Amino acid sequence: MCTMIVKKAQISGSGKGTQGWFKLSQVNVSYDHPFHAPLDHALNIDFVNEGEGPGARVAVELDAESARRLVRSIEAALDQGKEYH
Repeated sequence: MCTMIVKKAQISGSGKGTQGWFKLSQVNVSYDHPFHAPLDHALNIDFVNEGEGPGARVAVELDAESARRLVRSIEAALDQGKEYH
């Protein structure tokens, strides 16, 4: 069953796709059926720049525990980086 859970956010950064680096402007995060990962459901993250077309996309599909480890790693890196600045 599809969950239809989707969250979107405006972001600023860069991503590397098949044509090289491009500016990122949005992230789409969903918890639903993955396209490629052999999972029933996954946390699906799409970093995109819709203005540059379908080639300006980096997609990631993670199982739930991997997604939670990613969140903890991001928080830890940001917290440690804050100490330096």
